[in-house]
Formats: sequence, structure tokens, C-alpha cells
Amino acid sequence: MNKCKIVRIIGLMSGTSADGLSIALCSLNPRKKELVTLTCETYPYSAPLRARILSAKEMKTPQLSELNFDLGRTWAAMLTRFARRHKVNLRDIAVIGSHGQTVCHYPGAGTPNTLQIGEASFLAEASGIPVVSDFRPADMAAGGEGAPLIPFMDEYLFGGGRPVALQNIGGVGNIAFVGKNMATSGFDTGPGNSLMDTAVSLLSGGKETFDRNGRWALAGKTDYAKVMKLIGLPFFKLKPPKSLDRDEFSGVFLKRHFLSRLNVRSKYDLLATLNYFTAVSIALAFQRHAPAGTEELLVSGGGALNPALMANLAGLLAHVKVRTITSRGIHPLAKEAACFALMGWLALEGKINHCPSATGAKGARILGKLTNITK
Repeated sequence: MNKCKIVRIIGLMSGTSADGLSIALCSLNPRKKELVTLTCETYPYSAPLRARILSAKEMKTPQLSELNFDLGRTWAAMLTRFARRHKVNLRDIAVIGSHGQTVCHYPGAGTPNTLQIGEASFLAEASGIPVVSDFRPADMAAGGEGAPLIPFMDEYLFGGGRPVALQNIGGVGNIAFVGKNMATSGFDTGPGNSLMDTAVSLLSGGKETFDRNGRWALAGKTDYAKVMKLIGLPFFKLKPPKSLDRDEFSGVFLKRHFLSRLNVRSKYDLLATLNYFTAVSIALAFQRHAPAGTEELLVSGGGALNPALMANLAGLLAHVKVRTITSRGIHPLAKEAACFALMGWLALEGKINHCPSATGAKGARILGKLTNITK
């Protein structure tokens, strides 16, 4: 393929919060290493499907296999809706990159393993486009943690400029440090939205799934002593590279550390405390590991749209410019999907799409599995 040619690519991301599928249509200029999000949209899952996804880890093999196919069919239908709504001619798209839905991620197990589902064959069949999916196993086969993968795009887009930190706040949080003449590094920072989302769902009886606009957190009082105790947990003492499974900071964690607080009367204080805990975990990661001269933190993911969380981060990192990645032309909710679009295109081209310094792998690899059809 002509390196100067601008290509259009699509990325799909279904995060650990399991609230929906994000689809991003991007324009890529490989020669200049410029990636622009043309449009993005998130299609919410029905309550029954979300419940199935969140319980997938406990499923028996027949039910998990069925969910794998159901997600593939669902995503194919969502992709078709996306193309119609935004008048996208799928024949003009070079590749679809699909992260898949994480069921479990255990890089520290006796037998390190990870599992992402969502059968890519349905996407390929519905679109007629090559699909690259299942990126994490190749990294783990090379001795890596299988995560975080996003630092690759951070390096690709921002590695030639001044030092910058990029924090994604999805179900879990992950950070990357990139810049000219420096080795890219990255790791999971701790909870992202998972603790807050789980608490809101429990306290509202499932009527609400997240703290919209940080309203609960802004109305509550933070238990600072509790946060300081939690930040002493073993994960925060580990040296990078390190990564998390969503369940490490979810319902079980809430019941262990906040059992007496899971009631409606204290919900605002609980959310304020969880919000601040999330912010502190990110701030500590920055303070401990940011290379000298790093003066900017670019935030993406759903957490970037939480005013309480952004305010907490700005307060904790008073000498750092904390802003959303919108300032660099990428919608906060599109970054992860855009990353897998980029990784999919590079895999299709037979080019490295991997940052081993972020995952601990023993070398750079081409990640992902190709699903192709002939029509």
C-alpha cells in the first residue's frame, strides 16, 4: 500500500464496564503518523446482555460459547447501523480492529492467561472487510502482561514531541509516558470507573449505572483517611509493568472495604470517597513514574467526562496541565476504539503494533488475529 495514502479505518471497543460498544471511524495518514477521529458513537447494551457479560466469568462453557457468538452478531448489527447513520460506505474502509470483550485477565496466575470474546467472523461477514481482533494473547506469549496496549498508540501519535502523560479512565485506569528521545512506558494505575459504576448500580438497584456528571460525588464528603488506607494496598506498591482484571476493583472490593457504607443515605459520601480514591491512584502513578519534564496529563475514557474526577486530578496535580484529550483532536470516548483501528491496520500491513516496554514482553510483535472473507 502507498504509505502516503490516507486510509479510513474503524475500531471497536467494548470495555470492562460492559455498558456498550464504542465504534470509531478514523482517518489515518501513515506518512505523518496522524490519526483523526471522524466520528464515533457508543451503542448501549440491553440490561439482560450487560448482565450476561458481567457474569461471563462464572458461565459454563456452553453459555460462554453462546455469549461469544451473540456478541459477534450484536456488534455486526451495531456496525451496520453505524454505517447507515453516518453514511459510511464500508467498501471504502481498509480494516476493522476489534478489541473484543474481556472475560478475564490474569497475567499473574500460575499459568498467565487472558480471554476476550465477541466472534469476529460476524463482523467480517456483515461488512466484507478484513477484521483484526484478539490482540492480547500474542503479547502474553512473548512474556508480557497482555496490557496495557493503548501506550502503543500514545507512542505512535505523541512520541515525537515534548514529554506527556496520557491517562485512560475506563473500567480500570492506565497511564503512558511518551516523548521524543525517551522510552515509552505504561501500566495500569488502579480503579477507573469500575468502583464508582458498581456502587451506583448497587445503590440504585440497577436503575442507574454510573455517576452522571459526577453529581453524587460532588454532593458528598470524602473520607480522606479511608482513601489513604486503601492506597496502601499491595497493588499500588508493585513496580511496572503491571495490569489489572476489572474484578480486582469491583463488587467484592466494595463489600470488603465499604460494607457499612452501601446504603442510600451515605451514597453521596461513598461516591465522593471512591472518586477521590480513583484520582489519588492516578496522581500517585504520575508522581512516582513521570519522567522529568512531564508537565501535561491528557485524560481519555469515560472518566474524562466526570467533572468531579477531573477536578480532583487537577487539585492533586496542581503543577501539571490536566486536560482531556479533546485538546489534541480525539474524543475521550473514541480513543480506545481508535487505537484498535490503528493496531488493526498496522497488523494488516505486517507492521509492528506493539509497545513491549509497557507490557513487559520480551520484544516487539505484531498483535492480533486476522479474519478475512471473500465476497
